[in-house]
Amino acid sequence: MMLDDAAHVARSGFACMFSSADEYEAALIAERRDQGRYGSSKFWPVTFAVGCGLTIVGAALLMF
Repeated sequence: MMLDDAAHVARSGFACMFSSADEYEAALIAERRDQGRYGSSKFWPVTFAVGCGLTIVGAALLMF
């Protein structure tokens, strides 16, 4: 009886709690969002402004 219980416990350790890879990926992304890994960058307005400035300077150089 104890051997059967030990075998059942050993087999249950290999069971996956996700039914598909898509379900696993969704849970992984949700967990990482909760941790704050996918937060928005604070520097995107600065990057956008620098990009616009460089575009204007490049266009001005091409015109003259």
